[in-house]
Amino acid sequence: MKLIRYGEPGKEKTGVIINDEHYDTSAFGEDYNEQFFESGGLARLEQFVKENEGKLERVPENARLGSPVARPSKILCIGLNYADHAKETGAKLPPEPVIFMKSTTSLAGPNDDIIIPKNSVKTDWEVELAFVMGKKASYVDEAEAMEYVAGYCLHNDVSEREFQLERNGTWDKGKGCDTFAPLGPFLATKEEVADVDNLRLWLKVNGETMQDGNTANFIFRIPFLISYVSQFMTLLPGDVISTGTPAGVGLGMDPQVYLKPGDVVELGIDGLGTSRQQVKAYAKA
Repeated sequence: MKLIRYGEPGKEKTGVIINDEHYDTSAFGEDYNEQFFESGGLARLEQFVKENEGKLERVPENARLGSPVARPSKILCIGLNYADHAKETGAKLPPEPVIFMKSTTSLAGPNDDIIIPKNSVKTDWEVELAFVMGKKASYVDEAEAMEYVAGYCLHNDVSEREFQLERNGTWDKGKGCDTFAPLGPFLATKEEVADVDNLRLWLKVNGETMQDGNTANFIFRIPFLISYVSQFMTLLPGDVISTGTPAGVGLGMDPQVYLKPGDVVELGIDGLGTSRQQVKAYAKA
């Protein structure tokens, strides 16, 4: 299945994609959140869709897409998980996964605007494969790790490099700004992705290709990441884990290039759709 959420921010309704058409599943009565995943919601939703085949209403074509997952308890990210990206930023290959968090308030729809934060001069892009947890996970064995995955989605790990690298402390302050986690367009359940370790992912800025990589080049693969992270914290159903970005970020260029108001970012992953974000300057509401 491919799950979507659509509508105004904070008022999203649920839906599914069937034969490339978007259908409303509001009558199912559950949002795609922690409780949904924890209580076997994917199986119930699949049954609901089968029972209502030919009866579901289509989502309006101009409807805004929200994050395909309702506000998760955590958005975890893995840094420097592609050797080419580590090299371009001047970082050593990590002996263990680098873990950081994005705030849940950074979560955005796949085509929502990226807002350059107040006082930012180094807002950057990062196309990434994210996966969503389907079950509670603590001290998981690597051999069993994939049993805990609900599905996969496209993620832009937007990053403010000055906040991240030059303002002392952890990376988090450059990662969790509002609009810095556009997710989607949809969540694809596991059976939709034949080989998660061989997916092309790409990103363009103003039509120019900046990133063109493949998940075959992971340093740490998903089963290991689940097992590793679960040694340090409990992962809850609906949690999002983003797996890192390939080379081609603005930070790694000479001279460095950063996003400015009016820029358009487009990105995609094989089988997981595309997203498009317009960049705007911060303006006090």
